[in-house]
Amino acid sequence: MWIDTHCHFDAEEFEADREQVLVRAVQAGVEAIVVPGYAARHWERLFRVCGGSDLPRLYAAPGLHPCYIHEHQFEHLVQLAALLQSRSCIAIGEIGLDTYVTDLKDPEVYRKQQQYFTEQLRLAKDRDMPVILHVRKAHADVFRILKSVGFSGPGIVHAFSGGIEEARHYVRMGFRLGIGGSLTYGQAKRLHEVVRAMPLETLVIETDAPDMIPSSFRRGGGHCRNSPEYLPAVAEALAAVKGVSLARLAEQLKENSRDSLRLFH
Repeated sequence: MWIDTHCHFDAEEFEADREQVLVRAVQAGVEAIVVPGYAARHWERLFRVCGGSDLPRLYAAPGLHPCYIHEHQFEHLVQLAALLQSRSCIAIGEIGLDTYVTDLKDPEVYRKQQQYFTEQLRLAKDRDMPVILHVRKAHADVFRILKSVGFSGPGIVHAFSGGIEEARHYVRMGFRLGIGGSLTYGQAKRLHEVVRAMPLETLVIETDAPDMIPSSFRRGGGHCRNSPEYLPAVAEALAAVKGVSLARLAEQLKENSRDSLRLFH
């Protein structure tokens, strides 16, 4: 029924009970989970985890995340290119630009971010593969680089955090917008405005587990692990904002996810 288009299910937080989480996710109606990568040192774990389940189906999307730019090396781009040829990969992700974190705004660091983002987009374009974008406070530069590479989707802008005009620009460039647990929080007013303004055909849902937990599953003031089994809470929040039934929402989101990432092809 539901497709989690962004879940770090290979994370250490799931090591102790990964199989039990999968059982509960299936019981909650989750039929597929896209697992993006973020650093070369974890790619083997990514493929090990994604090779261990038929239901829900786990799809690997290896990539070099901008927030881990300090550890990326040129050889990792070479390794990524080889992985895309030799392993089962649904997309390249999560890739992009981030100036939200202070040390990532350093000019040299940001130049390196842009270089690695550009090279990964070129890999995706050469192989006709979707991408999963991570973008925080860098939309203009992402638009510029997408245009310079000539990449026009398909793909998903994970955990979309821009405004309505930026959302429309991504859609024109062939992307859909990833909506997660933030939508369940009343203070996320700009995200609610974007979701209300954008057609349902432009959206997909995600958990970003173990992060970005829906409000109904937060316990106390400490850290709570998000989980793919909580994806229906995001769907329910989206259905409420859009004023549609869960059945109608599930049908459209499945089509959107399949189209964005070429799932089940």
